[in-house]
Amino acid sequence: MGLRREARELALQMLYAQDTLQGTIRDTLRGFREGVETGQRTREFAEALVLGVMEQREAIDQAIVARSKHWALSRMPRVDLNIMRLAAYELMFRRDIPKKVSINEAIEIAKKYGDKESPAFVNGILDELESCPKDEERSDTE
Repeated sequence: MGLRREARELALQMLYAQDTLQGTIRDTLRGFREGVETGQRTREFAEALVLGVMEQREAIDQAIVARSKHWALSRMPRVDLNIMRLAAYELMFRRDIPKKVSINEAIEIAKKYGDKESPAFVNGILDELESCPKDEERSDTE
């Protein structure tokens, strides 16, 4: 598995934990630093994704809701939602990551962590988001 795929999976786990446990993001990151062994570059990329999603969560969630027909965020499976949040962050705010890569990675992660319908659901929402321009005021290259 590549460094970025591993980092995305770790980021998904962090976001899921954050969503489920409702602690501070600092506590979640510290827990993963202490409890998960991984390379420094993998951890740094994962943490950059998580912090970016948390910082832009309102805009990301609005974008997801606007493109999900008949689905409220509260009704979406948490795994699927957090996979989409990660990919949406990349699609909307990371100029250094090609949009197709973000979508393909999200679909592969959905196959691994979601249910049998997750890849199609995630793909449908992200295809709609793909046409969004990247945020001009912010371009992370961490």
